[in-house]
Amino acid sequence: MKLTEQFLAQLEPEVRRTRRALEQVPAGHDDWKPHAKSMPFGRLAMLVAGMPSWVAMIVDQDQLDIAPVGGPKYAPPLLRTSAELVKALDEGVEKARQALKATSDEHLAKPWQLLVAGKVVSEDPRHVVLRDTFMHLSHHRGQLTVYLRLLEAKVPAIYGPSADESRFD
Repeated sequence: MKLTEQFLAQLEPEVRRTRRALEQVPAGHDDWKPHAKSMPFGRLAMLVAGMPSWVAMIVDQDQLDIAPVGGPKYAPPLLRTSAELVKALDEGVEKARQALKATSDEHLAKPWQLLVAGKVVSEDPRHVVLRDTFMHLSHHRGQLTVYLRLLEAKVPAIYGPSADESRFD
């Protein structure tokens, strides 16, 4: 199986799981944090919703500078409701599908760089960055479900049942 096919196959169940978590995000808690050192809830939800769009960026661009010298830092679009979060997820996923279908395993072996202020902080083959992106999504989606629980929102089943949902996926 080609790498592109593997990533496409991995994308679909991860998107279903992520969508179910984002659908539970309650409005009005954007600035809430479970701890002073924690990421605000709204920022975390936007991060989770936007991460699948990173797939197309990794495939289509050679690098990303998150704080370019003389330029603005990366700022994601503000998403305030669960509907906006799910819409952003769906749009990013469609771009990810298109990018993966249009690329080759040879291209995924080429390097991709993450920069901060023009300095390379990470460089790996695209397929490694994509793998890590899926793991990164899983990590932050897990954080999101903890925030949901602490805010008394429903926690969906992700890889197995939750206290709120008995389904398996």
